Amino acid sequence: MSGKKGYLKTSSKKAKPWLLLAVGLPTTAMMSATLGAIVAFSLSSTPLLQSKLSDSPTETLTPSSTIATSNLQLPQLTRPVNILVLGTKVLTTDLKTNPEPNLNYQALVNSFEGLSDTMLLVRFDPVSRKVTILSIPRDTQTEIEGKGTVKINEANAVGGAALAVKTVSNLLGGVQIDRYIRVNVQSIEKFIDAIGGVNMYVPKDMKYNDFSQHFYVDLKAGQQHLDGEKVVQFLRFRHDEYGDIGRIQRQQLLMRAVTEQVLNPQILMKIPTILNVIKENIDSNLTLEELLALSGTVYQTQRSQVQMLLLPGNFNDNGRRSISYWLPDTEKIQNLMARYFELGETDLASEDTTNIKIALQNGTDDPNAPRQVMESLQKAGYSRISIGNPTSEPLAVTRVIAQTGDERGANLLQSGLGIGEVFVESTGNLNSDVTIQIGRDWQAKPLNTP
Repeated sequence: MSGKKGYLKTSSKKAKPWLLLAVGLPTTAMMSATLGAIVAFSLSSTPLLQSKLSDSPTETLTPSSTIATSNLQLPQLTRPVNILVLGTKVLTTDLKTNPEPNLNYQALVNSFEGLSDTMLLVRFDPVSRKVTILSIPRDTQTEIEGKGTVKINEANAVGGAALAVKTVSNLLGGVQIDRYIRVNVQSIEKFIDAIGGVNMYVPKDMKYNDFSQHFYVDLKAGQQHLDGEKVVQFLRFRHDEYGDIGRIQRQQLLMRAVTEQVLNPQILMKIPTILNVIKENIDSNLTLEELLALSGTVYQTQRSQVQMLLLPGNFNDNGRRSISYWLPDTEKIQNLMARYFELGETDLASEDTTNIKIALQNGTDDPNAPRQVMESLQKAGYSRISIGNPTSEPLAVTRVIAQTGDERGANLLQSGLGIGEVFVESTGNLNSDVTIQIGRDWQAKPLNTP
């Protein structure tokens, strides 16, 4: 693919939201620390490389852009940018040369060279001020150059970031990927501690012991504050009926909670610590200016404009195959890439929104709520409705979840119900197009039938 023009610029006008927010900080010391960190880091144009990219970098990566910096003017994105994020969990036994040969267990190693436990394609759009996150299951069946048909998480182990970028681009119909970021699971723990932990609702009790790795999970269901160590437990746990797909759903719950945390203005006083953690613990061909520009886009993005998707696909028949795969659905992937990544075209007007599959989950103490919602939706012409297990979290506000990315259908449902919020994410029922998690606002407000 051909490279695109530079996507960063500096502008005092664009920098105003950051500067005005900084001026509003309660103390001069906080403002000085924040601006000092931003200026210091924005003066460097060296990529955050912890390892050599490749002798022949993949053609899917765009070349480095020329960036002008001046005083307190902050870099800004000038076009949408796609970043591939790879999360690795590397054990001593994964390496050709064991750095700890005398250990009697498999210890974690701060390395980027192994299988990618997590793969995210993240799109930052400075025009619409949207951030779109596509989760790609580690078990996705795909073709890897020189390896054949295997799980996509092998791409990084076989050919590093360059091959991972090329493999993901091919899987997604040739989407342009501008940069990559690789992080180790240990880096995530440091980042969460740097932002002061995260408040979130743990959906269920999680208990797991892996004595071979000295890895232990012991989390209780409910609203709580998680530090870095507990977040890693939450992320690595995948011992339930949906395996890695269930883990991806929990990752999206965590990403939603982290987004709310970093959009809090109080996070500004922690920027120097956060930037140091990022600089020391990621491998990327991003420069610090580019990273700062991406951060600026995130900070100007409202929570409702953070969209989290799951690669369309299905489980293979584990009873007949020895290897568990997530089988990608090519047609649905094409539609999703057209809708959210501007790759091709999709005809939204031709879609029959009343034919979508709707799953209802009760988040109230009223056992009749799901049946009442179903009857109302049936009167409005919806027929493919099922009632699933209730939510583990009691909900004050109804969530209308665009499970497969059908934001239009979710918005129409929410408008007809007259209550709730729309979330573009994949945390609902896996067999639905839209999941409605019913909150107490259903009981408090009369239904406005579509």
